[in-house]
Amino acid sequence: MNKAEKVQFVIDTLENLYPEIPTPLDHKDPYTLLIAVLLSAQCTDVRVNLTTPHLFAKADNPYDMVKLSIEEIADIIRPCGLAPMKSKGIHGLSEILIEKHEGIVPANFDDLEELPAVGHKTASVVLAQAFDIPTFPVDTHIHRLMHRWNLSNGKSVQQTEKDAKRIFPIETWNRLHLQMIWYGREYSPARGWNLEKDIITKKIGRKSIINEYNKKALK
Repeated sequence: MNKAEKVQFVIDTLENLYPEIPTPLDHKDPYTLLIAVLLSAQCTDVRVNLTTPHLFAKADNPYDMVKLSIEEIADIIRPCGLAPMKSKGIHGLSEILIEKHEGIVPANFDDLEELPAVGHKTASVVLAQAFDIPTFPVDTHIHRLMHRWNLSNGKSVQQTEKDAKRIFPIETWNRLHLQMIWYGREYSPARGWNLEKDIITKKIGRKSIINEYNKKALK
């Protein structure tokens, strides 16, 4: 199987497994998505989805959010971890959205990445899922899969993103990154990995990883 065939196998398999793709984080608009993605740093999506209804009941737009104190925000989002940093980011970005963008979440990387606590991955998720702008957000699942599938060297998230954008057609990016997240969780997790269920890695995976898995399985 050459690389082009591997890429097509990935696309076809994921499309077959996930013809309908739920978004992992509950939201109703770009602002609530932005806040949810910010909260998801070092926190599970399940925990975020349990926490955001409490926050959004008080403030689901930047104008209401700035009426809350940083301490009030921190108390609500504490279950998501890193509450002091995240609450400052949420309050600060809400202020900037009001001052510079009339309360509207901008649809470009430069303006998004200028917001407090918003990095490249957060900006990528918002652009892809809120505005349908082609990006390829790389989380731990995608980073792991690209390495296991021998489609990237695994040296950095930045390199993985470059490789993904180079080898996958741009029209697939927004669907594919979500499909890969779900696949990574269900079929190719970091822990409790069963290669027999991981049909993509078993077919096109890096031989060294498969061999190492098989050695451990024999012990």
